[in-house]
Amino acid sequence: MGFITWVNSTVKKAELSWVDVKLLQLCGAGFVLMIAKLWEPLLSLDWYWYAVIGVLAGIKPTYKAFGK
Repeated sequence: MGFITWVNSTVKKAELSWVDVKLLQLCGAGFVLMIAKLWEPLLSLDWYWYAVIGVLAGIKPTYKAFGK
């Protein structure tokens, strides 16, 4: 069983609503911000590096959602 299959089955078993999923995403964002706060060189990047990272991270899910 792959990781994604495991996550999907766990979400279905727990009967998580979209609010629960969004709260988990917010939890992940908070964790990333904590890591960024603790490791200051990460925050010293120019703004466009964050934009590049965001665009690159969004290519595959966007393609999967709208490309088919």
